[in-house]
Amino acid sequence: MSLSAIPESLDRVIEAFSQLPGVGPRTAERYAYYLLRSDPQRALELADSLSALHSGVSYCPKTFALIESGQKLSPLYSDPRRNKQLVAVVADPFDIVALEKTNSFSGTYHVLGGLVSPLEGIGPEDLHIAELLDRVDQDKVKELILATNASVEGESTALLIAQSLEGKKVKLTRLARGLPVGVDLEYADQITLTRALEGRQAL
Repeated sequence: MSLSAIPESLDRVIEAFSQLPGVGPRTAERYAYYLLRSDPQRALELADSLSALHSGVSYCPKTFALIESGQKLSPLYSDPRRNKQLVAVVADPFDIVALEKTNSFSGTYHVLGGLVSPLEGIGPEDLHIAELLDRVDQDKVKELILATNASVEGESTALLIAQSLEGKKVKLTRLARGLPVGVDLEYADQITLTRALEGRQAL
């Protein structure tokens, strides 16, 4: 019978960390060992925040942005200073954070919940495209900024949305190519995002 060199409690933490995207076995071990050596209160705070994650976070039924549980709508939509007729369409909620940091956008957002990707089994029906079309009518949207990533999936999704909006009186624009190909919005710097917003182009 072989004996484990790592106690079961520590091994479980390593296994949990290794389930996270981009975290390999060695990194998971370093995270777990760091917590073990740290003040126990730090591990308790981490466990506490994780246990409250799903109960404390919800999705806005209008924009699908992340909101506090109990909120009815995203403040980025309900704020009267926000232009509801200008909508930036993004793939994920954290793309909103990236655009907000530019302080260059006064419109509202619509989160698709991903990008069309046949390889990953994500089709148009898995995204919030139907809800976007409803918003165009309900809020009398004048311009949609298709702020999806400059990738094959991002371009395909933008094209699909453009085709879905044929016949509707709404201006479609795309972020200018200040964004490097292959870079996700959340990792782009503020100057690049600002220029991309200012230089958006009609489709």
